[in-house]
Amino acid sequence: MTTTIEQLAGLSATTLLRFATAGSVDDGKSTLVGRLLHDSKSVLTDQLEAVEAASAKRGQEAPDLALLTDGLRAEREQGITIDVAYRYFATPRRRFILADTPGHVQYTRNMVTGASTADLALVLVDARNGVVEQTRRHAAVAALLRVPHVVLAVNKMDLVGYEEKVFAAIAEEFTTYAGELGVPEITAIPISALAGDNVVEPSAHMDWYGGPTVLEHLETVPVSHDLTGCHARLPVQYVIRPQTAEHPDYRGYAGQIAAGTFRVGESVTVLPSGRTSKISGIDLLGESVDVAWTPQSVTLLLDDDVDISRGDLIVPSGDAPATTQDVEATVCHVADQPLAVGHRVLLKHGTRTVKAIVKDIPSRLTLDDLSLHPHPGQLAANDIGRVKIRTAEPLPLDSYADSRRTGAFILIDPADGTTLTAGMVGESFAAPEPVRAENEPDGWDF
Repeated sequence: MTTTIEQLAGLSATTLLRFATAGSVDDGKSTLVGRLLHDSKSVLTDQLEAVEAASAKRGQEAPDLALLTDGLRAEREQGITIDVAYRYFATPRRRFILADTPGHVQYTRNMVTGASTADLALVLVDARNGVVEQTRRHAAVAALLRVPHVVLAVNKMDLVGYEEKVFAAIAEEFTTYAGELGVPEITAIPISALAGDNVVEPSAHMDWYGGPTVLEHLETVPVSHDLTGCHARLPVQYVIRPQTAEHPDYRGYAGQIAAGTFRVGESVTVLPSGRTSKISGIDLLGESVDVAWTPQSVTLLLDDDVDISRGDLIVPSGDAPATTQDVEATVCHVADQPLAVGHRVLLKHGTRTVKAIVKDIPSRLTLDDLSLHPHPGQLAANDIGRVKIRTAEPLPLDSYADSRRTGAFILIDPADGTTLTAGMVGESFAAPEPVRAENEPDGWDF
């Protein structure tokens, strides 16, 4: 069975890529995505006809390919992207899940959403404007979210005469900045999304460029989905107890495996209680199996009647994360109202939601030079910084560097349920943090 899992892992790595687009306003993200879909023959005839009709109504001679992704009325009226638009397409070499994210500063929260599960971030830059603040912000978010691959697409090269020196200067500036953030791999590609240069087909105007087109890079970039080497984690979503004549004693713990592999006979620990047992069975799609792996949704059966409820985490006994009530993390604040020291919030981690309080905000990141502003007192919308949080109950937390699924959390406003902040547990490029003054009170009442 191990061989089968490895084969499936290899198949997933070569056939599916999740990627997100990002960039400043009017850099041409939606046009690039539309060109990518159009030139790769991934647009249905009726979709293209609808775009052509909408473009003609607006007095445009050629179809506006940005309309393939900008579907909201407000987006089409203003010519901007507001919400994340997900698109699914495929070529003979790979399947794709694409998240087209907005460029405006006030929609950075949407970029966080789109990039949180991405294997690759495609950051666009207008060749006329170069690297701007929002470009740096998106590079910082990609680094925070541990996106393994970043592509810099220098767009609108047709408007700068396809000059190599313009592309080279922008590529060098972005690569240096992203490298300081810890982005592991950066690929720069000069393109014109409007004209189609280097999007799907190589450009005849830039013979000085010998690298891949955007689509060629997307089809060939190595993506590793290791299904067997991760820390195995199953957040419990539901406890199944039919108590019927057919299943009088059935007690199953259902959820989607967040990482790793579970096997029948394996010793497991339930967190945060710390109770242990062994897996006596695994139900998958109505069938009993001996092994299951991420991202399958399964029901685990245990030898013992352990007290387990929604929000608990089932892990291998020899690979259990530490539980803690003190959370240190890097966060991106996404709400309009600021996050301040002393704020009471709800912290949602996996399927578990607990009360918490913001103990300290040690630093806020300045994107221009990556310097740290010590103890700002609060984080405003779109700010990135370090926080210390105290929870009312212990949580089993992995480092985000080890697991993007079980190392992430969100902070929620307990009054209205608004998402306030997206957090990543552990160290990041924002560390080390400034030293806290000894006379500052803890202020805890948990």
